[in-house]
Amino acid sequence: MYDVRLTEAFFPAQEGADPEPITIGEMLQRSAAAAPDRPAMKELGYNGAVGRTWTYAELLHDAKRLARALASRHAEGARVAVYANNLPEWVLLELACGLAGVVLVTVNPSYQPRELKFVLEQSRSEAIYYVADFRGNPMQAIADEVCDALPAIRHRILLTDHDELFDGADKGDIRHPKPHDDVQIQYTSGTTGFPKGALLHHNGLVRNGIDVMARAGLKPGDAFIHSMPLFHTTGCAILVLGGLATGGTMLLAPMFDPEMIARVAERERTGFILGVPTMLVALLDIVESRGIDLSSVKRIMSGGSMVAPELCRRAQRVIGAPIQIVYGQTESSPVITQAWYDDDLIDLTETIGQPVPHTDVAILDPQTGEVVGCDAIGEICCRGYLVMSGYNDNPEATAAAIDANGWLHTGDLGRMDARGYVTITGRVKDMIIRGGENLFPVEIENAMLEHEAVSEVAVIGVPDDKWGEQVACFMKARDGAARPDAVAMKAFIRDRLSPQKTPAFWIWVEEWPLTGSGKIQKFKLREGLEAGCYAIEQA
Repeated sequence: MYDVRLTEAFFPAQEGADPEPITIGEMLQRSAAAAPDRPAMKELGYNGAVGRTWTYAELLHDAKRLARALASRHAEGARVAVYANNLPEWVLLELACGLAGVVLVTVNPSYQPRELKFVLEQSRSEAIYYVADFRGNPMQAIADEVCDALPAIRHRILLTDHDELFDGADKGDIRHPKPHDDVQIQYTSGTTGFPKGALLHHNGLVRNGIDVMARAGLKPGDAFIHSMPLFHTTGCAILVLGGLATGGTMLLAPMFDPEMIARVAERERTGFILGVPTMLVALLDIVESRGIDLSSVKRIMSGGSMVAPELCRRAQRVIGAPIQIVYGQTESSPVITQAWYDDDLIDLTETIGQPVPHTDVAILDPQTGEVVGCDAIGEICCRGYLVMSGYNDNPEATAAAIDANGWLHTGDLGRMDARGYVTITGRVKDMIIRGGENLFPVEIENAMLEHEAVSEVAVIGVPDDKWGEQVACFMKARDGAARPDAVAMKAFIRDRLSPQKTPAFWIWVEEWPLTGSGKIQKFKLREGLEAGCYAIEQA
């Protein structure tokens, strides 16, 4: 941990505020020069079998070849969309865009025509690189339907058709973009409504991957399984760029399948696992029920949404490894804070760690913008190399997110102690105001997760004529567990929290409305509740 003693909730950048700027191409060439024959990427099949493989030298060769093909058909700065699941060609396209000075627009492979049309138009993409289908979604048919009505789309290329994909490789030239040139547009997950396109630059994505994987403990030659969606910053920045910059060997899974991932981790004796909380819950269920040996795993990383203390304790019991929590958002490339491997159980389960290197982090008063005192609640804000350039074609949203002093406002409420450890207390917009008192959903959620029948939980505020808002608690049961009634759940929570924090409404769910990156969409829970889609219990 960084040894600091703060007098207010402002954590100045450690290890220097301005690290050496770097591009994706420079990173890949350095890694290939350091260990050309080391395995860089291995393709996993749906059954976990290893398919195609690339050494670092081979990966650089193929990325350069594809970059020349891109340069032969796209001007520098052009935007091209990738609409595909996890496959090696996605990674090659990401690296090639970095070498060709082309901006990659990442698209969720579950998108339907309306969503795809929005992203292609808003990003001003001129091409789409896609696969035929994935998990029953006819992606090529969807893309063709959408693109028939979009004359701006000049190229439609199947990633699996290598003749078409690499066409022009003998005509184009490698370009030399600058570290702060935009290289990706990623659309925010939409947990609170309409997505916005975050413009992300080379230096932010590469450097954040390097910083996070260094604290995660990945070493050159270490193998790690990549089952996070590539269209999200965790998948394409932390794992791909950070993993390759570190010299690791990436085992790329086409999708997350908990049993397949567990079996591969057991077979390959991998020491590192990353997944959002919903993924880790499924993985731990499989490990426990199947008796899979994951004793090789020494570190587990999670984030994307709040990681409950009970999940951290369960991972320690089942696998014998702590969860290193990371916190961030797309707009920050993405990680802002991260736990340390040797943090004690309290810091691992009750905080989101200290800021990553080279980054200012502060807790600011949402009304005044002033830094608050240590342990006071305010908005979590960051400043440094990791901040996006802005939102694509949306200056109003950019100005609302990045203030005149360079602070990126996350929209999350939290507090910082004198050591610089940060704790999330909720979303600025999710904060529940009941009878004039501020309630923070995460506190209620963490208490509810201590119940043996509850696997996952989400708490929201709902309008109430008397109190202004009341608390509604959505719960998903553990496999095989009985569902206690509202009276029992109320008694359980009253043993742990004060009366005003006790939910008025209790709702059991079978599935969550999730973003593509695994976050629970609370606004959809609220919409479903208002529409009468859920069975409600009251005590």
